[in-house]
Amino acid sequence: MNSGPFAHLNQEPKLPRVLPESPVEAGTLLPPAFQFSQKTLQDYVDCARRFQLNTTQGIRWPAAESEPIDEVEHFMEQGAQFHLLVQRYLNGVDQELLKPADPLLARWWQHFLENPPPDLPEAKRIPEVMLSMPVGAQRLVARFDLVALDPGERIVIADWKTSRSRPQRQDLAARMQTRIYPFVMVEAGHHLFGGAIKPEQVEMIYWFAEHPTRPERFTYDSRQHQANHTLITGLIDDILGRDPESIWPLTDERRHCRYCVYRSLCERGVKAGRLDSGTDDLDPTLAAGDATLGFDLDDVDEIAF
Repeated sequence: MNSGPFAHLNQEPKLPRVLPESPVEAGTLLPPAFQFSQKTLQDYVDCARRFQLNTTQGIRWPAAESEPIDEVEHFMEQGAQFHLLVQRYLNGVDQELLKPADPLLARWWQHFLENPPPDLPEAKRIPEVMLSMPVGAQRLVARFDLVALDPGERIVIADWKTSRSRPQRQDLAARMQTRIYPFVMVEAGHHLFGGAIKPEQVEMIYWFAEHPTRPERFTYDSRQHQANHTLITGLIDDILGRDPESIWPLTDERRHCRYCVYRSLCERGVKAGRLDSGTDDLDPTLAAGDATLGFDLDDVDEIAF
């Protein structure tokens, strides 16, 4: 049995108390300087109540997303370290200086060196790009693992996934990340591209560390761009129109509750879902940019491991 600082999370807990000092003042809807992201909008799509508890109320509920806790935390750290390795490599650090000692990280790293994402533009490759754009009175932010482009011609967004399973294409297509990233690039990436970007010039590729020869590519076009504009603005308008004092609806898809820290607060279970029980459409290790967990690699710079 785990005897470390998280040992209490492996037990059948009593309903925990809410941690104090919420960053959101009572009666307000969004915290100061808040920007919407693929993670927060995915939260809202998955469960409006989870978005409310996490974002509008700032409640930090002391429960585990997944078990076993030590393994989950180590896996998250490995994912973050892989992103950092790739970033350093793309910034020109010699690969001989980047050999990781961790066996899993070393395997991922070898996969990347031997089978990098294919057919990426070569003129410019910029890792860890963040773009922010206005949506009405709000802002929408996206952080890209890599932007590869031939200025004025073609631009590819590459995203690294260290999930244990490889999601199905239809599940990836439905994710807010697949909708938001190309949308933000078209609207806000002109200074990278050297001029206006047509949706047809944008492509997105997911590269999987555990499945390096099977990336998933998504082309983009004007029809999708308009549909994404309608979806994103509609979701934000829907959020802003809600009463902050009411209890927002809980998801009807209870599978989303398995890895949600608020499940005991919502009386939908007290034990965390198992790390090794994920399915392709709900893998608890899909942590790289996924909103299933309360972890997002947009936050890596603020996390000390």
